[in-house]
Amino acid sequence: MDSRLLWVFASAVCLLLPLPVRSLSGQTYPLTDEGGLGRVFDGIGGLSGGGATSRLLVNYAEPYRSQILDYLFKPNFGASLHILKVEIGGDAQTTDGTEPSHMHYENDENYFRGYEWWLMKEAKKRNPNITLIALPWAFPGWVGRGKNWPYDFPDVTAAYVVNWILGAKTYHDLDIQYIGIWNERNFDSTYIKLLRYTLDKAGLASVRIVASDNLWEPITTSLTLDPELSSAVDVIGAHYPGTTTVPQALKTQKKLWSSEDYSTFNDEVGGGCWARILNQNYVNGQMTATISWNLVASYYEELPFGRDGLMTAQEPWSGNYVVESPIWITAHTTQFTQPGWTYLQTVGHLSQGGSYVALTDGYGNLTVVIETMTHDHSVCIRPPLPPFNVTSQNATFQLKGSFASIKELQVWRSHFDFKEKKHSLFEKLTPVKLIDGSFTLNLAEDEVYTLTTVRMGRKGSFPDPPPSARFPKTYKDDFDIRNPPFSEAPNFADQTGVFEYYINLTDPGPHAFTMRQVVTQRPVTWAADSDQTVTVIGDYRWQNMMVSCDVFMENVKSGGVFVAARVDKGGQSIRSAKGVFFWVFANGSYRVTNDLAGKTVLAEGVSGTGAFDWYNLSLFVQGQSAFGVLDGRQLWKITGVSSPKNGWAAIGTGSFELAQFDNFNVLAE
Repeated sequence: MDSRLLWVFASAVCLLLPLPVRSLSGQTYPLTDEGGLGRVFDGIGGLSGGGATSRLLVNYAEPYRSQILDYLFKPNFGASLHILKVEIGGDAQTTDGTEPSHMHYENDENYFRGYEWWLMKEAKKRNPNITLIALPWAFPGWVGRGKNWPYDFPDVTAAYVVNWILGAKTYHDLDIQYIGIWNERNFDSTYIKLLRYTLDKAGLASVRIVASDNLWEPITTSLTLDPELSSAVDVIGAHYPGTTTVPQALKTQKKLWSSEDYSTFNDEVGGGCWARILNQNYVNGQMTATISWNLVASYYEELPFGRDGLMTAQEPWSGNYVVESPIWITAHTTQFTQPGWTYLQTVGHLSQGGSYVALTDGYGNLTVVIETMTHDHSVCIRPPLPPFNVTSQNATFQLKGSFASIKELQVWRSHFDFKEKKHSLFEKLTPVKLIDGSFTLNLAEDEVYTLTTVRMGRKGSFPDPPPSARFPKTYKDDFDIRNPPFSEAPNFADQTGVFEYYINLTDPGPHAFTMRQVVTQRPVTWAADSDQTVTVIGDYRWQNMMVSCDVFMENVKSGGVFVAARVDKGGQSIRSAKGVFFWVFANGSYRVTNDLAGKTVLAEGVSGTGAFDWYNLSLFVQGQSAFGVLDGRQLWKITGVSSPKNGWAAIGTGSFELAQFDNFNVLAE
């Protein structure tokens, strides 16, 4: 017998999970619509991109890929997300990799590159009502006209973005509902107004603008001073707001969103972070949507912010994935509400710590979500979390107004037990029966409760996926595929530049199908792209390995390509990556360096290589020794390679230039 759920008239309820009995004393909290309602709820979502965070997901075999997608998007199953936000690829490093643009060059358009189109369609397949949002984190270099700034030519940038939205509809029947505007430095009001004009002119008046998709200020003040700008912007979006907003934002009467949040390692503390901010973003900041960066941790874990997703799917070669706690914390809200529901005004903080929100569909349904996450068990990666206390408590909720006649509420609970490491997530308990519209909960620390009139909840499941396994030590790819389902080869993670499948229409021979680096100009970006292009693959723990690849330079004057081993950095840190890099150049030389930037030269000499010929490069690294082979002939050998000790295999180019790769092969010990 359990009396954690207690009626005010002192009868007890038999729950599915036995729990200790505690006293009835505590605070009473009204839940009513008598004084009107609060803001309209816009949903909870996940973010794919910013950058390349779903890169490995597409490489999963069935049924595991569909299972992962079901946990994310299928209604009444897992996270049941209301919102999917994706990156408009800009050929640039935007945190964990690059995503390809639909327009590499000004006269180029292709709406089948990358995997975000596929992901949006898969989300829509599961939830036709899901809200789709897009945001460009970066832009191809031509958009900036030689500057690392996209807004000096706002008409060019607006046309580029609108083309992507039109392509989504024309080629994939996807209606993008919101477009974000973001830049690490500032926002540009002229561009926002011009984008609104360009959208309207293209028949996209229904597409709403989120600005500045970064900070509350200075956009909020600008909206109050500029009526034209205010009419162009529909949503004020903030990144990592720490559950708070600014008074001026509330005065605008705009929708307020946490348009990028979470970004926290997805263990149980990460689940606690997510539980706290999902409630308190509204309680403290009146934010009606919260979007997690990222949707799914589907990138090599050693890249920046490893496992900072709602779930983990980083092993397509094994099929293993992990449904992490944030999935079930999300379900506490998403399975029992929908965008268009409305928050009650009677939301707030519990007297002994924690928070509660309540939402209604306006037709008699009510959902209440309560969290009692303690400080140390709900710390997010950013911003710093001020101290606060949470203790166990009794809380009585009194339903009034149109909810006074409710007799029963369904109950779902998550309990984090950090002491015994026995966590119970999204467990259905016995319904609570109300007397005179009242019920009492005995709340422990680190819990999440949902009490709702909605009966549709479900904790979905599949048979366990295959066990975790390391990347195969022997791996080959000849890129010989006529109709690739995606533009990028499996498991390669582009860190600067874009490496795509390529068909040599003029070469029907052994290199008719290759992989080609296609970015020829430094992109407009806030992140630290390297001056070289590079894509990594494999197991970061590899130490001794052979990396081999056929290479083809297309730049006569300054062409250069490499194969590499033990590459130790990626993402935003790619410029400082070290490893063993074996380069050949179109001027007939070779070089061996200990870093991607090429500043630490270990060996160099004559190679006899030139542009527009195929060569085979093979790099062997064993302990502190390494040697390189060109077309079967050993070209160099060195010793004393003491660092780095381990890292990925990689291929790439010496600059933003066209080059091709074929018959990639790695053999690791």
